[in-house]
Amino acid sequence: MDTSTPPPVTSTGAAVPPAVPAAEDKTVAILAYITLIGFIVAIVMNSSKKTQLGAFHLRQMLGLFLTSLLCIIPLLNILIILCLLVFWVMGLISAIQGQMKPVPLVGALYQKWFGTAFN
Repeated sequence: MDTSTPPPVTSTGAAVPPAVPAAEDKTVAILAYITLIGFIVAIVMNSSKKTQLGAFHLRQMLGLFLTSLLCIIPLLNILIILCLLVFWVMGLISAIQGQMKPVPLVGALYQKWFGTAFN
């Protein structure tokens, strides 16, 4: 049994497609993953025009950056670096597609911990 609400229907009976993020929203989201300079540029762009997509990916990248500081722990650093690299690629792909999909394992925590950042 599907209890989800059906998509809105227009007067012609056709379902309305979901909203597509604006190009500027996706630009902020993608820039957040491109080096530290790109992250800073994305923060500046997001501060002038706040978007949910941009803020979401800024929080994800902030969390990934702070988690990367754990690489100072011997023996775990290679494992942490490999996991963060995979998470970074997954986050970048999500930003390119305009989706607000958290990275596995820690993405939801990043949104919870940094929920008020970049809003």
